[in-house]
Amino acid sequence: MHARAVAATTTALLGTAALLLPAPQARAGAERPTVIAHRGASTYAPENTLDAVDKAAELGISWVENDVQRTKDGELVVLHDDNLKRTTDVEEVFPGRAPWKVKDFTAAEIALLDAGSWFSPAYAGARVPTLEQYVDRVELHHQKLLLEIKNPDLYPGIEGQTLKALANEGWLDPDHLTSRLIVQSFSAASVRTVHELRPAVKTGFLGTPPAEDLAGYAVFADQINPSYSSISTDYVSSVHEVEGPHGRPMEIFTWTVNDADTARLVAGYGVDGIITNSPDVVRDALPED
Repeated sequence: MHARAVAATTTALLGTAALLLPAPQARAGAERPTVIAHRGASTYAPENTLDAVDKAAELGISWVENDVQRTKDGELVVLHDDNLKRTTDVEEVFPGRAPWKVKDFTAAEIALLDAGSWFSPAYAGARVPTLEQYVDRVELHHQKLLLEIKNPDLYPGIEGQTLKALANEGWLDPDHLTSRLIVQSFSAASVRTVHELRPAVKTGFLGTPPAEDLAGYAVFADQINPSYSSISTDYVSSVHEVEGPHGRPMEIFTWTVNDADTARLVAGYGVDGIITNSPDVVRDALPED
């Protein structure tokens, strides 16, 4: 997730959000937030790989977050960046294919890449998983999934394709829809499309819209999921005061919190979830229910 994407999307759709500063003190009595492993437990294993899912499970973390993009031949893969340079050995395997965009490679080509050595020699040979492989691993551990649709403008129709893939893997049944799946994006249009295609799917908008605009988002988004540096107790309360599309107060999952002090601060604001690369650190910093 990138803060500039929040600014670009919010400005384009609803105007520039006001700067919100953290409250000087955490609010007492807030419920314990859900802890979500960002790109899996990405402090300890290469992000968005099956190893990162496994590590989150090993740490006892129920929720994992991932990023979905599309290959040249139309397969959905789990990768954060829109190019393959940072987290694979694509420059070595395909030296003449710069700028190494995901959309310019087939799924078979991407399957050849090492997605673990950049992180640690211990993970040499890890692969970029397909969405199907990823959700199957999450299912194996009986975990829950916060799925981000990345760069939807690059991949027309990715919302419907993602929902179809989830349905094919059994992730749109009542159990998953009730408590095990959230689909989010920095693009409000993409979140709206997901809601229109499958109204039962819980959705989240990544960003910090002005409080006065929250009712507009509540038509199609169950959550507002901002950077932790952009929120306050008052902003969290404003989100909770608005009823989302499923008749419940909107929720707020904040990102990316990796230290104990910040975890306790945002928990005091009353956030419903904390997205983190270090889920054990955040979990251990929070008071028990």
